[in-house]
Amino acid sequence: MKHDRLIFHIDVNSAFLSWESVYRLKQDPDAVDLRSIPSAVGGDSKSRHGIVLAKSTLARKYGVATGEPLASARRKCPSLTIVPSRFDFYIKCSQKLHHLLEDYTPDIEKFSIDEAFLDMTETIHLFGDPRETADAIRRRIARELNFTVNIGISSNKLLAKMASDFEKPDRTHTLFPEEIQEKMWPLPLRDLFFVGSSAADKMNRIGLHTIGDMAACHERILKAHLGDKYGSQIHRYANGMDDEPVESREPANKGYGNRITLARDVSDFDTACQVLLALSETVGARLREERVRCNCICVELKDWQFVSRSHQLTLDTPTDSTQILYQNACRLLKEFWDLTPVRLIGLRTTRISEDSYEQLSLFETSQSRKMKELERAVDKIRGKYGIDSIKRASFLKEDALTDHAVSKKKHLHST
Repeated sequence: MKHDRLIFHIDVNSAFLSWESVYRLKQDPDAVDLRSIPSAVGGDSKSRHGIVLAKSTLARKYGVATGEPLASARRKCPSLTIVPSRFDFYIKCSQKLHHLLEDYTPDIEKFSIDEAFLDMTETIHLFGDPRETADAIRRRIARELNFTVNIGISSNKLLAKMASDFEKPDRTHTLFPEEIQEKMWPLPLRDLFFVGSSAADKMNRIGLHTIGDMAACHERILKAHLGDKYGSQIHRYANGMDDEPVESREPANKGYGNRITLARDVSDFDTACQVLLALSETVGARLREERVRCNCICVELKDWQFVSRSHQLTLDTPTDSTQILYQNACRLLKEFWDLTPVRLIGLRTTRISEDSYEQLSLFETSQSRKMKELERAVDKIRGKYGIDSIKRASFLKEDALTDHAVSKKKHLHST
């Protein structure tokens, strides 16, 4: 059957955990593959603090979810192996993946550090059957990069993303409009993209339990219970409708950022700050690797009703410091978030300048200069010996994180 558009959604299976496994096995071929045991990336193995950034398939079977506190994950799975993150290496893995995908189409949207949309409409004729092409991409990624992905195929971004979330890991799935009734409508409401527990509970109370129930429900009823914008959007999604284009990458010097869609709604400041710390690590490491600095920081939130909000500030001097990104992100969050439950948290930096053109600040102290030197030294040490060789205190002690954020009054879209 001919389709107007052909969209692939590439999703790395348990990205941070897979990439951590690749690193450890490269260092020691006899090391335990984290993907083969209940495991998670998210903090120090001896600490009960922090959040789950990624989990293995076996950990998922225990109910461990991305974004939940490590203490909660340990209660669900006492044998859970927890390892700290290695953001500098994860960024390199992401870059290798996106570079490989450029062999198939120039129309690529980096949705997050571990996800990408490919518009294959104009190039699929070069490769043949869509499913066979997707399978070939999966095999090539496994062979050359040593981790696996799921690929969803459809005629729009929503359905392609839904398809990639079907059975995992290392699978190709299709979800074209004519397959919605069979493959998507029987799924529980919670499986629909951007339907959180709050919205699902509201719909359950009025007798809607599956995506098909919501698709068949009159839009007026959904708007009455969920609000006009969100009710209308979710009704469209339930019927497989989405006309969003695959947005090609922005120029390299326009901005750097990352965002995470959480597995559960977040409504407390401490957990949100933990997410911002993780995002600051990834963004800061990338700025330093690219030898650029940012002069503007923006925190982005999207709540369970699809309402998006953002707040930004301009720095006195450009920076590539993780600490400065994190401090200002927490300050921004404090200023504009009213604790409405959110499903997506993002950190974005703009007004990029090259490192060599940094303007010297008259107010820069010896302490701030030492911090810059320290972070660059940390990058080098982590790059050579791994994240286990040196850790940020905020990842080890929640008290440090709390005190740090309170002093300021205290997640994958990568561009």
